Amino acid sequence: MAREKKINYYDNIAQIYDRTRWLTESVAEEVADFILKLVCATPETSFLEPGVGTGLNVLPFVKRGYSVTGIDISSEMLAQFRQKFNETPQNLKLIHADASHLPFLDNSFDVVLTVHMLHFVSDWRAFLDDINRVLKPGGFYLNCQWITPPARKEFEDYFRAILAKYEGGKQESKRINAIIQEIDVEEYFYGRGVKSNYFIAKEWTVKNTVRELLSFLKSRAYGLCWQVPDEMFNEIMNELEEFCIKHYGSLEEVLSSEAKFEIWAYRAV
Repeated sequence: MAREKKINYYDNIAQIYDRTRWLTESVAEEVADFILKLVCATPETSFLEPGVGTGLNVLPFVKRGYSVTGIDISSEMLAQFRQKFNETPQNLKLIHADASHLPFLDNSFDVVLTVHMLHFVSDWRAFLDDINRVLKPGGFYLNCQWITPPARKEFEDYFRAILAKYEGGKQESKRINAIIQEIDVEEYFYGRGVKSNYFIAKEWTVKNTVRELLSFLKSRAYGLCWQVPDEMFNEIMNELEEFCIKHYGSLEEVLSSEAKFEIWAYRAV
């Protein structure tokens, strides 16, 4: 991820990151199939993911022998990625550094993908300039995101509503939303004569009990959970659990809805 070390919470959640997200390894394999076809991959195709984290998005490419480079500010997230192998494969290079600065030569990669990480970058235009620089002519930039399953998002919105009662969380939420709204990747590439192609690479059903989702929040698996001090966070969670019992009727209630993996593809000229 691309945040500075002093506000990097990913080291703290690295061990629980994969199990608290909704992209599974089997889904990632199917997304990889889609991407390989999209970019007309050959055995020589090289991939870069800034903000690679635990490698969920690019693990299938590594397993299939493609050259993969990942860069991330969290040493613990990278450690989790490495632990998925008996030893780090020769076709995988992991760099512990700020992912918003790409320490690579011009024309280094065939494919660069980012997955809901642009909002962590302080100067997103400079970052996209850097992506253009390291892409080979005709290469692909894939701006991707996993769309939160609606039932899960509704649950998280209840948490946000309680969080918003506390002024610090309210101000932080506004700040993050403002940053997200300022990012206009379409406008950036349109100004360079490049249009996007939009794809839904995969849709799949995600199921969680209310108790599971509460446990994810209690383990502070998401950035919004780090906006308030420990004591206040515990108060918020107690209030949320009481709300869930009344609203859902049972903590064993299963919340089921569809997730999506979206891709905006841009081809370098």
